[in-house]
Amino acid sequence: MKRVCLVTTSPLIVNFFLVPHLLHLSRDYEVALAVTLPGEVPLKPLPGIDVIPVKISRRIEPWRDLTALESLRRLFRERQFQLVHSFGPKAGLLTSTAGAAARVGARIHTFTGQIWTTRSGPMRALLRTADRWIERMATHILTDSPSQRDFLVREGIVRPERCVVLGDGSLSGVDTERFRPDPAVRAAVRAQLEIGERARVVAYVGRLIRDKGVLDLARAFPSLPADTFLVVVGPDEDGLAARMRELAGVAASRMRFAGYTNEPERFLAASDVLCLPSYREGFGTVIIEAAAACVPAVASRIYGVTDALVDGETGVLFSPGDAVELARVLGGILEDDALRGRLGAAARRRAIEHFAQARMTHELAALYARILGAAP
Repeated sequence: MKRVCLVTTSPLIVNFFLVPHLLHLSRDYEVALAVTLPGEVPLKPLPGIDVIPVKISRRIEPWRDLTALESLRRLFRERQFQLVHSFGPKAGLLTSTAGAAARVGARIHTFTGQIWTTRSGPMRALLRTADRWIERMATHILTDSPSQRDFLVREGIVRPERCVVLGDGSLSGVDTERFRPDPAVRAAVRAQLEIGERARVVAYVGRLIRDKGVLDLARAFPSLPADTFLVVVGPDEDGLAARMRELAGVAASRMRFAGYTNEPERFLAASDVLCLPSYREGFGTVIIEAAAACVPAVASRIYGVTDALVDGETGVLFSPGDAVELARVLGGILEDDALRGRLGAAARRRAIEHFAQARMTHELAALYARILGAAP
């Protein structure tokens, strides 16, 4: 049985995106996962997967990065993997380089959004150079959305003939049985959060970092209808919860911070609208997760997100960074029950037709089979 290794920097990435792929691939391959442990959250159980702790810093730390590079090179040589696959910029840089040094035949990297799009000066140039290096060291390049692929081609980061999007995009699609409308869960979560059944709920689900635009959402929140609650779900990596409350003023009493959860589907089932005000995304998986729960999204008009949401059909786009427009768009959807219902129903149909998880796990397994010359 051939050996493959998936590499990333964070248990968050594994828990949110990679578990379905790991379990599906383990049917046909000896599958290892190299991930930084301990991480910011516990790793989900992965029966049958060889979990290998590594120390890959998400920040630029030259000495630690060189140490991690050598650790990966030794790991790849000793385990004799036929294929290595990285997710995340630092994991991609180190894995593609170590894989080439260890003469691993197949080195795949999946681009999931570019940090440098929100940077300037020397740091932007450095991060762009790192992405170009990944493209040259990897044997196969994936992106998780067509618009991200087009962006990377325009920017000269990847060559069009080398860059592939699986299916219609996303890392692992959406489990439409797990993410679905559920009146009982909706009532239970609202009771837990002390939110009335008739209140309107805007959900934000993701990491609390500045690049996600959460401060813009906090600025917009006081302008929304007075019976609206904001439920924020995800780890506060940049310590922004206090600043969000400050920006919301007296409306902060209608904010709920739930922290990290392995059950985002419960909070989406309790919501009326999802908001993703991000400045950069590779795809925006939470949009199709909300869609599967019949929850329309209001999201930034940026590459990646424009593949997850059809403007005016499954949600509404707004200009990134514009808190005034965000408040206007959110308010319009919250005050129009019929519009919200139409958008939500169309969103679920599209999630089922285009982004079913089984399709994405099959697509990746088929790619591995083609690369390794094995029967899928």
